[in-house]
Amino acid sequence: MRDFNEADRKKKNERIHLKENYGNLSRELIAQLEGTIKASLKEGYLSCPIAWKIAKDYNISKIAVGEIVDRLGIRITNCQLGCFKIEKTPYNESAYKNIDGEVITLLEELKEKGQLTCSMVFDLARQSKVKPIAIANEMSARGMKICGCQLGCF
Repeated sequence: MRDFNEADRKKKNERIHLKENYGNLSRELIAQLEGTIKASLKEGYLSCPIAWKIAKDYNISKIAVGEIVDRLGIRITNCQLGCFKIEKTPYNESAYKNIDGEVITLLEELKEKGQLTCSMVFDLARQSKVKPIAIANEMSARGMKICGCQLGCF
């Protein structure tokens, strides 16, 4: 995978509009976060679950972590919903066969409204007591796309 560069940043900014310093974080906290993010890199990338953990550990929003990651020119990898580069194959036919019809109906309703966000998938997974990747697999099998990444990746 290639580095996140200025062209990528420009393209992303055209799609996703985040204000600078999204979480109104102090300079000291930003410096700490940058250090933690850099120390958490694996092969030059920050995994989605680690980014979420950093947000939780510092009690800040996930999108604020994503904004700092962007500013540092680092790519997020291993999306928990299988949207981009993951270390193991996310698709498991048995995983999506366990999704109940009520969840599928709700997914279709959300698709109609354009509300199939990352956050919504995690909420549905929690309510349905299934893994988020199982819902994402079901969505992929049905040609549905996830939008509104909680880290601001898409």
